[in-house]
Amino acid sequence: MPHNTTDSQEAPFIVIEGLDGAGGTTQCRLLQSWLERHGHSVLSTNEPTGQPVGTFIRSVLQDPHSKVGDEVLAYLFAADRQDHLTRTILPALSSDTVVISDRYYHSSLAYQSLSLDFDFVAQLNVPFRAPDITIFLLLEPETSFARVQERGLPLERFETLDRLRSIAASYNRVIDYCQKRGEHIVCLDATQSIEEIHDRICSEISLLINIPQPL
Repeated sequence: MPHNTTDSQEAPFIVIEGLDGAGGTTQCRLLQSWLERHGHSVLSTNEPTGQPVGTFIRSVLQDPHSKVGDEVLAYLFAADRQDHLTRTILPALSSDTVVISDRYYHSSLAYQSLSLDFDFVAQLNVPFRAPDITIFLLLEPETSFARVQERGLPLERFETLDRLRSIAASYNRVIDYCQKRGEHIVCLDATQSIEEIHDRICSEISLLINIPQPL
């Protein structure tokens, strides 16, 4: 992944990653509220997006009979990501709006490399802007699966215990890969309370954008 080459006047781009059930969506929401209380303009977004390609991806993930292959899915995620950057992320950053994304290319590296060559997936994502910081919420796959089941919703393509175990191992490779590429990576224990995780995230972000410690 490319190093961050943005202008110093741009607002930071923050990504939160982790297995399903790790609490990333909740932490994105809490971080947005905290930053707004400190006077920052914030855009919270996610991948897959709600744009046409992202909507199609979600339909594929939710359809157990989908004929869309894994390689095609990798290209679809890359296309959705390019659209996400062009339409949403880069314009917001340029207007001094902090962007928080619930998942980004780290998910593609972890999930698509289960069935595709890791280097192939990495090359698809090389052109995309690196976040200023990525928070990984680490969770055991058994806990992830239990939390997913508690939702009571139909399981998606990647939401089986065997696959979650593979994805957890894949995330370890992604973390190592991205750190070697010079990305700012922070790993947190996702079994802590919501409040403890939020406080840790705010502490990390306060160092990044030089604002007071959490209220």
